[in-house]
Amino acid sequence: MLRLAILTAVAFAAAGPPAAAERPNVLLIVTDDQAPWAVGHAVTNGQYRDVPAARTPHMDRLAREGAVFRNFFCKTPVCSPARASLMTWRYASEFGIHDFIPAPDHKLFDPDEEAALPPDASTTFAELFQAHGYRTALVGKWHLGDWTRPGKEGRHPTRHGFDEFTGLTGGGESPVDPRLEKDGQVRRFEGLTADLLTDEAIDFLERASTKEAPFLLCLHTRAPHARWLPVAPEDWAPYADASIPLPQFADLDEAKMDRFLREYLASVSGVDRNLGRLLDALDELALSDDTVVISTSDHGYNMGHNGIWHKGNGLWATRTQPPGPTHRGTRVISDKYRPNLYDLSLKVPAIVRWPGRVEPGTVIERTASGLDLFPTLLAIAGIEPPADLPLRGRDLGPLLRGEAPEDWDDDFFGEYSMRHYAVATMRCYRTPRYKLIRDFHNAGRDEFYDLKRDPGETRNLIDSPHPAVCEAIARLHRKLFASLEAIDDPLRDSAPPPPAE
Repeated sequence: MLRLAILTAVAFAAAGPPAAAERPNVLLIVTDDQAPWAVGHAVTNGQYRDVPAARTPHMDRLAREGAVFRNFFCKTPVCSPARASLMTWRYASEFGIHDFIPAPDHKLFDPDEEAALPPDASTTFAELFQAHGYRTALVGKWHLGDWTRPGKEGRHPTRHGFDEFTGLTGGGESPVDPRLEKDGQVRRFEGLTADLLTDEAIDFLERASTKEAPFLLCLHTRAPHARWLPVAPEDWAPYADASIPLPQFADLDEAKMDRFLREYLASVSGVDRNLGRLLDALDELALSDDTVVISTSDHGYNMGHNGIWHKGNGLWATRTQPPGPTHRGTRVISDKYRPNLYDLSLKVPAIVRWPGRVEPGTVIERTASGLDLFPTLLAIAGIEPPADLPLRGRDLGPLLRGEAPEDWDDDFFGEYSMRHYAVATMRCYRTPRYKLIRDFHNAGRDEFYDLKRDPGETRNLIDSPHPAVCEAIARLHRKLFASLEAIDDPLRDSAPPPPAE
């Protein structure tokens, strides 16, 4: 990492920076646990009918003024690995990050199995922005390794390309009166965490507006991660007495899900209200025309869908655990957790506003993922990626410009090796029509869905004798196996060999 940063900095110094007009500011907002359905109508366009759209007028505004991705996925549906692939050009498993990283005070913390984004074996897009003259800052959640203990300082966000950091030292924090690090010191702040983090982001914008250098500001919110309350009264008001429809699933604990859903949506509205503050600040500081704003989430979320709530490490949302035959015949690992690679865990909202470059109201149906942010951000800033980084993702520029590349691949490969609370080693291969999920740890836990006929993934066809289904399973298995080989995943050695074509 250091070698790459030095070489890039030297090359930059020799060539000189691009013209200021060609180097826009970048504001990247990454929410935590925001479902693809937890966005307003301008973004979802009625895609999700079994839950109400969140009240998100500012996300709706961003969508009207920019481009909306309708099929944007994370690579792993849980915090740390999703963030590792988002910040870098690689799958999280390539860094040994398979599940969320417990903080030292977490009951699951084990120093002998501690994972982190390695500072000397990874390159973040922030490092390259920094090396090319951008002022860089991270406000909020990092969750890619603990840096608070002696000898672990190299994991700090400022060692990964950020000039400034204010935010959480671990993966979780209270939604009110949080303990945050600022200026290298951890102290208690008073107020709602969502508001406090936005205060810090606006402070950076105000200072950056007086500088000539462009900026990269990453605001990684804590919300709408549980716990959801308290929220501001105006964020709670739309849901306090509203009729809230729930997903349909046998034995669903409706009272619990009703309460959870109201609290969750109120937390989303808190994020949206603060997005409005950010957009207003950009306008007031005359930065809007020169700033690319990207809003997405680390991974998706379920709230009663498929009988679970939470994300890839889903928990049963039913009155009894497990729901038995209502869960499509799959074998239960735990009576509490349901490891999964459902679309609602993998899919995230994604909006890009780029004045003068992206046509307002653009809707993109093509498949993309968080792994594509690295090359896309570099292209936005006019930064050539180092030659020794074989990027896993793709520049989304053609899609943002309204082009229709004939060679765009809409297939998707995802991974999740759950290690905490339950054990599963899952890989999936998804096309717009079908989805195959293999669990290499638990026999009898493979899944196959026809997404055209069953977009909710309610009917597992893995044991279907139908010739068309069998052929599709074989075809996706070959593609999954090729994906394992492409990233040198050791699972390729335990996977059954691809069937002959």
